[in-house]
Amino acid sequence: MSENRIKIVEKILNANDRLAKANRQKFDDAGVYAINLMASPGAGKTSFIIKTIEGLMADGVQIGVIEGDTAPVTIDSDKINAAGMPAIQINTGGDCHLDAVMLENAIDQMNLTPLDLVIIENVGNLICPAAFELGAHSKVVIASIPEGDDKPYKYPNIYRGLEVLIINKTDLLPYIDFDMDYFRKGVEMLNPGLTTFAVSCKTGEGFDEWLSWLKAKISK
Repeated sequence: MSENRIKIVEKILNANDRLAKANRQKFDDAGVYAINLMASPGAGKTSFIIKTIEGLMADGVQIGVIEGDTAPVTIDSDKINAAGMPAIQINTGGDCHLDAVMLENAIDQMNLTPLDLVIIENVGNLICPAAFELGAHSKVVIASIPEGDDKPYKYPNIYRGLEVLIINKTDLLPYIDFDMDYFRKGVEMLNPGLTTFAVSCKTGEGFDEWLSWLKAKISK
């Protein structure tokens, strides 16, 4: 990469970080806890969000969802609305990630006042989303059993700087060759002591622990 290109990339990321701080301030002013949820395509992000909504609705927690997709579709937003919570759709026009500018526009369209929690579903990708701060309080990655146990070794950047790792689709463990110890060892090398929840959106296994962690964050 040339020196000029490096300087341009640095300027873009610096500008993004400044906007991310402004986004965080908007969440803080509204008393809203925000999560940047990242994963590969098919890891179960939307199903996980809906399961989380179902688990928190009984406690009266109000949740807004910001959905990022590369194509002009509202498939995931429609599912969130059907689950009873508001959703804003961001179409990135082909970009492989959300950035702070896109999020700023979405926040301005969302009424934060009645909300306790905003979940940002980033574009399905294990590389680009790790490079752009959005202003969320926590970064959460979903890994799923069918993806394989080598992802921490192949895509290390996405596992750094996380607050929580979700291991989804644990109901498939009896049918797929997935070495949990090998996977956890890879994660531990990148992010020692990372809080991890093994869950299944299908059976509900592990969700009580995840929801307890989340409710503790929301109440602060």
